[in-house]
Amino acid sequence: MQRVWVTIGFLFAVALLSAAVWSYGYRQALSQLSEKAEADLELASDRLSTQLQVYQELAVLMAEHPTLRALDTSDRRRAAQALLLEVADKTSAVDVLYADKTGRVLAAARDVVNGNMADQPAFQRALHGALGSSHGVLRDTGNRIYSYAAPAFSEDGQVTGALMVIADVEDVESTWRGSTEAVFFVDRSGSVFISNRSELLFWQRPPGQIGLQPADGKPGAFSSTRMGPHELWSIGWSPYLPDRALHLTRDLPVIGMTGEVLMDVTPARRLAGLQAAAVAAICLAFGALLFLATERRRTLAEANAVLESRVAQRTRALTAANVALRREVAERQEAEAALKRAQDDLVQAGKLSALGKMSAGISHELNQPLMAIRQYADNGTAFLAQGKPEKARENLGRISDMAARMARIIKNLRAFARNESEPMGKVDLVQVLNTAVELTDGRLRSDGVKLIWQPPNAPVFAWGGEVRLVQVFVNLITNAADAMTGRETRSLTITLTRGERLMVAVRDTGPGIQDPDRVFEPFYTTKTVGSSEGMGLGLSISYGLVQSFGGEIRGANMPDGAEFTVELEPFEKEAAA
Repeated sequence: MQRVWVTIGFLFAVALLSAAVWSYGYRQALSQLSEKAEADLELASDRLSTQLQVYQELAVLMAEHPTLRALDTSDRRRAAQALLLEVADKTSAVDVLYADKTGRVLAAARDVVNGNMADQPAFQRALHGALGSSHGVLRDTGNRIYSYAAPAFSEDGQVTGALMVIADVEDVESTWRGSTEAVFFVDRSGSVFISNRSELLFWQRPPGQIGLQPADGKPGAFSSTRMGPHELWSIGWSPYLPDRALHLTRDLPVIGMTGEVLMDVTPARRLAGLQAAAVAAICLAFGALLFLATERRRTLAEANAVLESRVAQRTRALTAANVALRREVAERQEAEAALKRAQDDLVQAGKLSALGKMSAGISHELNQPLMAIRQYADNGTAFLAQGKPEKARENLGRISDMAARMARIIKNLRAFARNESEPMGKVDLVQVLNTAVELTDGRLRSDGVKLIWQPPNAPVFAWGGEVRLVQVFVNLITNAADAMTGRETRSLTITLTRGERLMVAVRDTGPGIQDPDRVFEPFYTTKTVGSSEGMGLGLSISYGLVQSFGGEIRGANMPDGAEFTVELEPFEKEAAA
């Protein structure tokens, strides 16, 4: 029961911590969204003000145009109308008109108003000598317009009329309609007059409220909450508006409106949820590990108690059998001592056998040069006795060559026997193959293997290690000799091919490879199990050595035997890389 309450308490603590992390992460994300929303709203407001300012400046500049003065004849009015039409076409204005101080339109580009201007707020302000502005909806087309009226003064400073420029709001909206965030502008009457979401147009804001209602007056789903300095709206007005949004406002006294933006907070909620989930997952994982450790400790304690009782029972039974076992132990100790002596004898015999094989191989490699040295020494002595120092010097030179050959054989044997880690670098592949052939020459002659190897006249440099490459090719040659044991035709061919990569092929006339896919696996061998011929590690070691040089080794069956190919990188290519 205690464990249940501890678990419930832990889960409750994790829930509280996750909620705190979610709240903190949500607030931080809202702050970042607020900065972006404020920047977007400022950009949209500046863009709207700038676009409308074009028409404002147009009204001011055209109000004093000479063509618009003294429009008391039809010719002057036609000239003024042509001028205003040209200006309207070039500025994309809905209409440009000039009216006298009574509001009567004297000249218009298109005459979309079709009436007297006396009741227009913008015109009334222009009659007072100031720049006037207003917005509304055309009666005939229903288009939303924004108007600027600039006064025209006589020479004595009296207002004689006003020039009005009427702009189509939809043309102004077209440059920023469809942006990600919903932006709308509410006039002083609380009506949405401009927006990049057409479904919000003409929605009303009731006095004393902060939300919006459709133009038909039916209230929509709406609620407002605050989280710190942020105002959050929950709305269900349109599929193109966020369900939960951050609401910001910006006052625009220049155009007499208030800009507002709705920024979707779903990414902020998702980010806060991911952070809370990550914290909860970490805490739950830690709690699970702690719970498992506690349960394991409790289980081990119970198992220990059971084990101690069983040990006590077994101890009594074992004590009774201990006396009998002591007698058997004494007998087994005598048998083990005899077995140990036999094993030591076998190990010593194996050591002597290995030493004998090594001595036989070395003596076979060195016997011929020693016999040659002895023969040349006798000949040199005879030539000296006969007073032929030139002949004696020639025999002494041959003795020196034989000694050098013996030194080279011993050096190759010592290098091949050492297991040292030499650095990779420039290696003469021809010299490596000659060394491998020289080390295995005695074995090949004793087995009657015909060697076909024609070394190139110039060195061929590869990237690798000399001792390890010699070990690879010695292993391939000896394996080929083992494979041809008992065959009528025993021929071994070594070829060196230059190209983009250096290729050395070792081909024999043996029975072939039984399983080419497994030939490089450790301990894979077709030789007799337990024989002294090998444990199946030679090709696996050779494979690893060639791979360490950046090369490849592969085996394949040929019509008359098997062929192993070693590919190596040329030294020039590796040095350039």
